[in-house]
Amino acid sequence: MRSSVLRLCFFLLLFASSAAIFGQSSSQIPEEQLPAPEPSAAASQPVSAEVAEAEAAIVKSDWKAAEAKLGPWLAGHPADARALFDAGYVADEQNLLDDAAAFYRRAVAANPQSFEAHAELGLVLARQNKFADARPELAAATQLDPGDAGAIAKARAWRAMAEIDRAIDPAKASEDLLEALKLSPETPTDTLLAASLAEQTGQYDAAEQVYRRILAVDPKSAPANAGLAHLLIARKQYPEAETLLRAALAQSPDDPALTAQLATVLAAQDKAEALPLLQKLHDTHPKDAAIARMLAEVLAEAGDAAGSDHFYVALLAASPHDPALLVAHGQNLIRQLKYTEAFAAFDKATRLDPANTNGWSGLAFAASKTNQPSITIQALTMRAKFLPEIPSTYFLWATAYDSLHQKANAATFYHHFLTASAGKFPDQEWQARQRLLVLEKK
Repeated sequence: MRSSVLRLCFFLLLFASSAAIFGQSSSQIPEEQLPAPEPSAAASQPVSAEVAEAEAAIVKSDWKAAEAKLGPWLAGHPADARALFDAGYVADEQNLLDDAAAFYRRAVAANPQSFEAHAELGLVLARQNKFADARPELAAATQLDPGDAGAIAKARAWRAMAEIDRAIDPAKASEDLLEALKLSPETPTDTLLAASLAEQTGQYDAAEQVYRRILAVDPKSAPANAGLAHLLIARKQYPEAETLLRAALAQSPDDPALTAQLATVLAAQDKAEALPLLQKLHDTHPKDAAIARMLAEVLAEAGDAAGSDHFYVALLAASPHDPALLVAHGQNLIRQLKYTEAFAAFDKATRLDPANTNGWSGLAFAASKTNQPSITIQALTMRAKFLPEIPSTYFLWATAYDSLHQKANAATFYHHFLTASAGKFPDQEWQARQRLLVLEKK
């Protein structure tokens, strides 16, 4: 996986021409170099007068006139692949995606060798986020002769597959993109995708080179600034990320992604500016769950458990089975001394995600506060499968066994606690020594 991503990055770094590449606009799937598919190119067959008239209307973007010709024709000729493709194209141009997909599917069924029908169906499905259905259509298109549509149209299909594959298989996405670059010139979106793929696979140096190359030519590139900032944050290079983000926001002050990144960086450095920045961002985007989640976390770290929990309760109303939200909610309840409610939150979180160590830690503490020592021991046993013991868990073990009158086990864990705490928890250490005097009294 890593070798293929690196090969892609080096390919871009060695062969990209700055003036040609970075002077172009970009979009999620590069459209700037891709002309719209020629209507009726989907099949080489005699053209009826009705279809020819419809295509003349399409050239003029007169969608209603085209529909008026294609509708009656298809009623009597339902397997005309060319007319079906044209009808899909007309619906597509009007953003009637369900209708477009239906016509393109019929065009594929009528002519399985139609490059354009497969490609456009895949692109429409991708725009509907139906990626599992979109990818096979795009893959089929890449194996067909594009005919008059040409190599650039086939490159479009490869790029779309790269966008789909990036989330689940970065190495495959890089191979898709390499195929596109064999057929058409590189675009800024290609370069950004290569950097993102390198970052996904831990190739931070390669990703950084690409991001900095873009910014050297276009310092205002919001995607490149965001990408480099994300990389710096992952490396915990917070001061450098802060400098980069402040400069980027000076150019794009209303960019929500850059603002959220700056808030993250400020919070990581315990800077008070993070909270008002996040509050302002949330006011601007009140329905953005990611921003609400970040604000809740910063409020909790600032000591406002009730304010933080206001957001977690709202988030849980939308996602009641999210273990991370349940754990954060439980931690806020602990801070508010609402131990019974916290116990319920941690219990649900650990049932949903048995590997959630924060959930088990919280459940152990909440159980101890609600006088359920057996559950404390069960929770600590589960936690120990994933994490080493720390002073606080030794103390929970000891007090739980002490409550159950298991003197030997309690004494053992009190000793472990005293060794591990090393004077950092004086109140609990005093309690441990007092209990040991009783437990070890002969």
